[in-house]
Amino acid sequence: MRRIFPQTLPAWLLVIVIAGLLASQVATLFIVSRDRAASDEIADLYRLNDRAYTLAQLMHAAAPEERQRLAVGLSNANYALTVSSSPVVSSPIAADDQLAELEDIIVSRLSKFGVVEARVRRDPSSSYFPRHGEQPDGSDIGNVERDLLSLASSFSKSDKLTGSIQFADGQWLNFTTPVTPPSPVLSLDSLPMFAVVAGLIVAASIWSVRRLTAPYRLLERAVGRIANDLKSDPIPEKGSREYRSAARAVNAMHLQLREYVEDREHLAAALAHDLRTPLTRMRLRLEMLRKNSPVRSALMNDLSDIDAIARSVVDFTTLEVTDEKVESVDIWSLVDAVADAYPDVTFDGARMDRRGMVCDVRPIAIRRCITNLVENAIKYGKKARIHLSKTEDDVFVTIIDAGPGIPPDMLETVFRPFARVEGSRNRQTGGLGLGLTIARNIARAAGGDIVLSNAEGEGLRSQLRLPRRRG
Repeated sequence: MRRIFPQTLPAWLLVIVIAGLLASQVATLFIVSRDRAASDEIADLYRLNDRAYTLAQLMHAAAPEERQRLAVGLSNANYALTVSSSPVVSSPIAADDQLAELEDIIVSRLSKFGVVEARVRRDPSSSYFPRHGEQPDGSDIGNVERDLLSLASSFSKSDKLTGSIQFADGQWLNFTTPVTPPSPVLSLDSLPMFAVVAGLIVAASIWSVRRLTAPYRLLERAVGRIANDLKSDPIPEKGSREYRSAARAVNAMHLQLREYVEDREHLAAALAHDLRTPLTRMRLRLEMLRKNSPVRSALMNDLSDIDAIARSVVDFTTLEVTDEKVESVDIWSLVDAVADAYPDVTFDGARMDRRGMVCDVRPIAIRRCITNLVENAIKYGKKARIHLSKTEDDVFVTIIDAGPGIPPDMLETVFRPFARVEGSRNRQTGGLGLGLTIARNIARAAGGDIVLSNAEGEGLRSQLRLPRRRG
């Protein structure tokens, strides 16, 4: 269900803008339609009132026979006119207050012409009044005449207002006035203009939203980069006031986090380095003891463990302290050089296409990352096989050993500092649990990652992913 709705801020903004545009257009068209209908109704009542005045002024002084002749001459298809002894509008009660008020106005205005009563009603287009006149052939007419004929046809099919006014001599004058036909708010002529305007608004909205949210996309990428590399550049503090405030806060957090981590790294490196001096003195003093003393052998083993821990901590902390520039590195050549240094490692490089395996990384750091993975595979699997592959975006270095593998619930745990798998990966087999930690930190700082999995029928599979160089 969530896939139906947008998942990003720009998409939500566009949906809101387009929905607001559609709502405003529909509301505007509805308001215009209602206002037009109301104004047309007032205009229709005005025309009926005006026609009643004109007819009364023309016929009030004429004899009954003369009124009949005038009625025939003034009547047409849309404006029927008859004179009779009884009204066409038979009901003396108006259908609504608006028509009742109009009847009072007509009687008031036409009383000077001898009009004593007026009745008005609304009739459907199927009026019983006869229609006269012929429609001209439309094969050779101009635009104005065509528009007039179209309007006349619309009037002939529209509803009617029928009026009956009675003179003082008892004769009724019955006439009709066509109601203004409702014209569509949207037509084939106006629809393209509406579509063009809506398209321009949507295009401008897309452009504006992309411009507005571009800094936030930059902010998102920058925060992700900080998570992988604390030495990344600060975020540019340009743009809207809200974005500048957010970027300033992120930069302050980045600086404090970087100083905090560097302080801890320097402290750990200094402590581990300073431990070497007393360890050396202790080793010299142990040399003075009898060589066959069991106490001397036990102490020498303990000192070796402490020295190994100190060297591992120094290596782990100097990984982030050392500032190495990023360069374009041919991963195929680098892996080939690392594999040559280990007799128990086989490299499948001869059977693959080595083109397009260049990545922008720190050369020494990435060599150390691959070396750590290879040494880890040899140490616990005795033998290792390296395979390279690539996709459109990434280069993959896959190392498979012949060892017992790792329990599935420990595949992520071994990346933690000083984490080891009991029984198979302990201190007796070498290592202090920092090799994989250092390797993953290097990979993530380069924009990649390391994933461990158990290869079916083999040992542990270590896959290093690095982003390919663009261009």
